[in-house]
Amino acid sequence: YVAGLQVLVRSVVSGTEPVVLPSIAHGGRFAASDVIEATDALGPGPRYTALVPTQLSDLLDADAAAARALASFDAVLIGGQALAPALAERAAAAGVRIVRTYGSSETAGGCVYDGAPLDGVRLRVEAGEVQVAGPTLADGYLGDPALTAAVFPVDADGVRWYRTGDAGSVDDGMLRITGRIDNVIVSGGVNVSLDRVERAVRTVPALVAAVVVGVPDARWGEASAIVVAGDVDEAAALAAARARVEAEVGGAARPAHLLTVAEMPLLASGKPDRRALAAHARAALSAGT
Repeated sequence: YVAGLQVLVRSVVSGTEPVVLPSIAHGGRFAASDVIEATDALGPGPRYTALVPTQLSDLLDADAAAARALASFDAVLIGGQALAPALAERAAAAGVRIVRTYGSSETAGGCVYDGAPLDGVRLRVEAGEVQVAGPTLADGYLGDPALTAAVFPVDADGVRWYRTGDAGSVDDGMLRITGRIDNVIVSGGVNVSLDRVERAVRTVPALVAAVVVGVPDARWGEASAIVVAGDVDEAAALAAARARVEAEVGGAARPAHLLTVAEMPLLASGKPDRRALAAHARAALSAGT
């Protein structure tokens, strides 16, 4: 949500007038027609917008006019979740200039762009966890000093860091995120990162917008399930996904199931509702469907 606020802040700082999507202004849902209308209403000056990958995919799927609207921006900031390589390639082919952003409410939104931190932002990796320092950090959590102390530790030099909960690496100053530390299942005694599985799954053409969730498994304790919206050849897609995951992550990480839903449930931010999807997968598998 802070990313939405930052769109307004950037407009003010750059001296331009922000344009609000008509339907969103009245409590409606994100729609390609609104993006086209809002883009046409933009005045002179730099043109930027910020989307999550699901919204980018919806616009590229909509029509040529929506793709042209996206291509008219100086840059389209993409954040909130990992951008699938296939979706990035589609955007590039349509002439859309994508900038990947990384940040959170605790960092006042994006503080790393295409892997490079903003001036004054510092990065480190401690025990596999990405941590951030710098002037963009929040003061803490209102009314919760214990949580604040746990999430914002101060090192021996007095530098205050934010523990992101993300796994990753920093090489030559460039950040690479590999997934959430806590988004891990234990399948047959092997730790499996669902984020790594999902990235591999999304390289399968039919599964570029799929979500991978953990589900109980009678034999292995836990397993992963792919959930995708729309009509797909489930057997073929699952076989392709299992082969891709085995090659990129390992045999123990291969998804056990593939489920389809009529429509992907989304949070108000536009991200997939992973809790709802996990609950749906558990219920469907329990019922044998």
